[in-house]
Amino acid sequence: MTPGVAAVRPDASLVEAARLMRTQDIGDVLVADDDSVVGVLTDRDITVRAVAEGLDPQEVSVKAVCTPQPVAVGPHDRVTEAAALMREHAVRRLPVVEDGLPVGMVGLGDLAVAQEPRSAPADISRSEPAGGPGGGADA
Repeated sequence: MTPGVAAVRPDASLVEAARLMRTQDIGDVLVADDDSVVGVLTDRDITVRAVAEGLDPQEVSVKAVCTPQPVAVGPHDRVTEAAALMREHAVRRLPVVEDGLPVGMVGLGDLAVAQEPRSAPADISRSEPAGGPGGGADA
């Protein structure tokens, strides 16, 4: 799990979310209201569901293009449970939620490091993006 989490409110614009992603050098943010996670927004969601459709990212809310009601895991769930959920729901990231509040994210890279620490995906997950922090693309 990657501890800590970047989150935006459902009514935030895509521009706000994209700026947060750039500042934090991440490719996803949680969409959360006052007391729960309501979605996950990725850089790919912004590109494919909004920009490619000709929507104005300054006017469109993150709620309009995020993946709603994301499947989540708890901080003490096993790696195999997270992997099974990712496979079953065809997702690459899962929010880690405890008592209804987000505490982190687990992604494919995290699973690679946990299951096969010397594998190529684990090595890639641990490396800096091309061009150093903030300089690469999140795949």
